[in-house]
Amino acid sequence: MPTIHSRVASARERLLRAGVSEDDAGLEARLLAQFALGWNAVRFLADARRADSPQFAAQYDALVERRLRREPLAYITGEQEFWNLPFDVSPAVLIPRPETEGIVEAALKEFHDAGARLRIADVCTGSGCLAVALARERVNAAIIAADISAAALAVARQNAARHGVADRIQFTETNLLDGIDGPFDLIVANPPYVRDVDRASLQPEVRDYEPALALFAGDDGLDVIRALLQQTPSRLAPGGVLMFEFGFGQSEAVRELIANTHGLTLTSIEKDLQGIDRIAVVLSTRKSAEQRGA
Repeated sequence: MPTIHSRVASARERLLRAGVSEDDAGLEARLLAQFALGWNAVRFLADARRADSPQFAAQYDALVERRLRREPLAYITGEQEFWNLPFDVSPAVLIPRPETEGIVEAALKEFHDAGARLRIADVCTGSGCLAVALARERVNAAIIAADISAAALAVARQNAARHGVADRIQFTETNLLDGIDGPFDLIVANPPYVRDVDRASLQPEVRDYEPALALFAGDDGLDVIRALLQQTPSRLAPGGVLMFEFGFGQSEAVRELIANTHGLTLTSIEKDLQGIDRIAVVLSTRKSAEQRGA
């Protein structure tokens, strides 16, 4: 009789033929089996040589078929890890990516006092991964999480409740910072930044399944970043910080946009794990009332 292990091995070959990378095919075939069985990795390694059951075979094959159509694994399982925390995801939200963790790292470095009373805005919150991670790390922070999508905010609320921080995050359905008043000590954002013309070249998992609203931003991919930069100076406290993610090849354009925005100055551009410029760290140069009166 076929074993669980042999069925997973067969699924791996099918995924490879469907265009899933060699690095991912074996791992994802196993993760789908663990999901179907409700097992962790240790249980799978111990028991995968046993004969499979008709019930498992039917459930597993249905899951594999979805992945063969290049539906992202995270949408199939309904979960993605970010900042060592499990997050609920659905096709209403962008799947959290490791690159975005750099915003959390930069924020914790900038605001190193874990007990600081901070006011934070998370723009384009999506799954709420940034808002939730920052709320967990900075326990006295009050956070506004904003998104134009009501469906995305519903997922973000689930994640805030799941991780016990819902009482410190206010969810607002709006475009960027429209209708939201500062001053904020920190504004973070993972905005859409893919060029419209790049749609066809994206992986099917992204192009065909992730929400276009969270991906595309005009001819140069910078439309949303431009709008965010226009709104930010009046919302940041004096000395406050904006951190946002941007795409490959956009570094020089981002530098220019910030340089041409009154009240903001670029302090650094942080690289991702592949050494690619990824996150802009921007300081408010506005003066407080006391400074203006001096």
